Amino acid sequence: MSPGKQATAPEPAAVAAGVRLKKMHRRVRLSRLALFTAIAAGPVALGVAVVSGPTTVAATPSAAPATMRTTTAAAADPSGYAQLFVGAWLRSSTGDAATAQVRLAQSLGPDVELPDRVVDAYDAQSRLESVTAVRSAQHEADRWTVTVAAQYADASVRYFAVPVAAGDGGGSFTVTGAPGVVAGPGRAAVTKSPYGVTVPKGELSSTVGEFLGAYLTGAGEVERYLAPGVHLPAVSPAPYRAVTVRQVLAVEEAAAGEKVPGDGTTVRVLAQVEARDAAGRWPLAYEMELTARSGRWDVAALGPGSESVKKGGRS
Repeated sequence: MSPGKQATAPEPAAVAAGVRLKKMHRRVRLSRLALFTAIAAGPVALGVAVVSGPTTVAATPSAAPATMRTTTAAAADPSGYAQLFVGAWLRSSTGDAATAQVRLAQSLGPDVELPDRVVDAYDAQSRLESVTAVRSAQHEADRWTVTVAAQYADASVRYFAVPVAAGDGGGSFTVTGAPGVVAGPGRAAVTKSPYGVTVPKGELSSTVGEFLGAYLTGAGEVERYLAPGVHLPAVSPAPYRAVTVRQVLAVEEAAAGEKVPGDGTTVRVLAQVEARDAAGRWPLAYEMELTARSGRWDVAALGPGSESVKKGGRS
């Protein structure tokens, strides 16, 4: 190496000193940042920043402590389990312990006593037809009571209250005692219907009738009656051969007008129709939402229980 180059090369000690100096400057800047942040946050944070030392950036607490909220998953409802048990229990008898119904009942409620049925006394009219859970109530984290309705061939109904224990966060159930016959749920009071406007024959009622005809009978294309962007497949296979509109009721007064209102006007209606098939006449009802567009009504949605999605409809 030439003498000139040796003269300009930095000494190792000088390099180390420069690195230490840069680190000191960085610590000073961080210390100032922490101090200014603490001053802005208040006296408490300032004290924390001073005690922490020059190399600590203090996290300043907010004026009010944050509230931690935890969401507990809803416990699984054992209604289906109780329904399955009652169906097997009502079909079981201590005198016929080898049947599949007895084994099923005992697997669902191992400590529950089985009935002692007189099989010959059960004629066709008193035969069990169906079992349905109608109500459930959770008393503790792991204890439920499920009310199950049993319908017989003679149309009579009995209600049974079934105690059920739940475990593993709803991953396991056990019927803990024999069912008890109880009174059925009472009849709830019905509130006044929001559909108080009678819709006369006209553009809206015609659209409703033609749409439901295509939807239920397969006569015509459903898509032609839908609002832009709405996708609603027809019932397949078509269950009826004819559909007749009996009455259309609406929530909004705009639905009863002689002329179609301005674009974007939306109305909600209840269509009461009569459908026919080979077996007879069937009264049906549909809640619908329609939107005015270019002097016509488009179906924007079919009410609760039906599929209606915005998905690349016609334009």
